[in-house]
Amino acid sequence: MSKNPLFNSNKLKLGIFGTNGKGGAQTLAPEQYKPTWKNSIDTATMADRAGFEAIVAYARWKGYIPGRPNHASGIVLDPFTWAAGISQATSYSAVFATSHAPTIHPITCAKQCATIDIISGGRFGLNVVGGWNRPELEMFGAPLKEHDARYDHLGEWLEVIQRMWNEEEEFDFNGEFYKVIRGASMPKPLQRPRPPIMNAGGSPRGMRFACEHADMAFVILRSNDPDVCRKQIDEYKKLAKEEFGREIQVWTYCPVVQRDTRKEAEAYLQHYAVDLEDKESVDAWSRGLAAETKIVSPEQMRDFRIRFAAGAGGNILVGTADDIADQLQVFNQAGLDGVLCTWVDFHDGIERFARDIFPILESRGLRKPHTPAARS
Repeated sequence: MSKNPLFNSNKLKLGIFGTNGKGGAQTLAPEQYKPTWKNSIDTATMADRAGFEAIVAYARWKGYIPGRPNHASGIVLDPFTWAAGISQATSYSAVFATSHAPTIHPITCAKQCATIDIISGGRFGLNVVGGWNRPELEMFGAPLKEHDARYDHLGEWLEVIQRMWNEEEEFDFNGEFYKVIRGASMPKPLQRPRPPIMNAGGSPRGMRFACEHADMAFVILRSNDPDVCRKQIDEYKKLAKEEFGREIQVWTYCPVVQRDTRKEAEAYLQHYAVDLEDKESVDAWSRGLAAETKIVSPEQMRDFRIRFAAGAGGNILVGTADDIADQLQVFNQAGLDGVLCTWVDFHDGIERFARDIFPILESRGLRKPHTPAARS
C-alpha cells in the first residue's frame, strides 16, 4: 500500500468529499457546486496538486424527497465510473468509490475495484455502506433490512469481494445472502493484500463492523469539545485493538467556511445555511437518517440542524485560516487521523484552503509540504 497516500506520515490527513454530487450543503445558494464532469475534474486536479490524501465519491441512487427525482439531492454521478475517470486525471490522491451492498453484486464490485486500482496505479479505496435511504433501495427491489441485519449483509458482501481480490484458485461460497460457484476474478488489485476500506458505522453495531473490517472509520463527531472528541475517537481505536487486534484510522467530515475575518465567515455561514437553507431537503434528509440509522438521535437532529444544512451533519470549520487550523489541530490532538472537507463552492474553497491553511498545518508539524509530481 506504499503508493497510497492514506498511509503516509502526515499526522493529519485531508480529503475532499462528494464532488460526484452536490457535496453536503443543503442550500439554495446559487454558487453551490454542481456535479458536472468539468467541475469534477477541476476540483480533483486542484486537490491532487495541493496534496489532499483522498477524493471520496458517495453513492446515491435517488434523492431524499419522494416524487422529486430531479431534486439536486438525487443528481449524483455513478461513483465507480466517476472514480475511474478521476483516477486517470490525477497522480497522487487516493480515489474512493462508495457502494451499498444491496445495489451491486460483490463479484461485479470486486472486478470494478480491481480495474480502478490498476487505472490509478494503486490509489483506489472503497467506502462500504449498508444503506439508509429507503426509497432508493426499494427502487432496486431490495427492501431496507432491519438496522443490524444490514451489517450482516454488508459483512458477507465484503467477504466475497476480498476473496475475489485475494484467492488465486476458484472457490465456492454458500452464505445467507450470496452463493458463489467456482468464484474467481482476474486481474487482482495492485494493492496487497487489498485496497483500503472505509466505513461510516456510527451505531454500536456499525462501530463494531468498522473496527473489524475497515482501515478508516468515518465518524460524525458529536462535539467540538476536545474531551468529548477524544472519548468518541478512543472508543473506535480501543475496540479495534482489543477485540480484533487491528489499528484503524478515524476520520470525520467537515464543511469549511473560510474567510479573511471570522465575522465574514460567520455571516456567510448564516447566509447559505440559514437564510438560504433548502428546508425541504434538510427536513427529508434528517427525517430519513433519524428513522433508519442509529447514528444521531431525534433530539440531536434538532440541535444539529445548521450542521445538516451546512454540510450533512459534519463539524463546521468556520473562521479565518488560523481559526480553522486551530480547530483541526484540536481534532488531531484528540486522536483524529483525517478530515474530509466540503465547501459550498469547491473551487474557491480548495484554493483558499491550499493557499492559506496548508502552510499553517505544515508549520505546526501536522503535515509535510507536498511537491506535485510532473504528469507525463
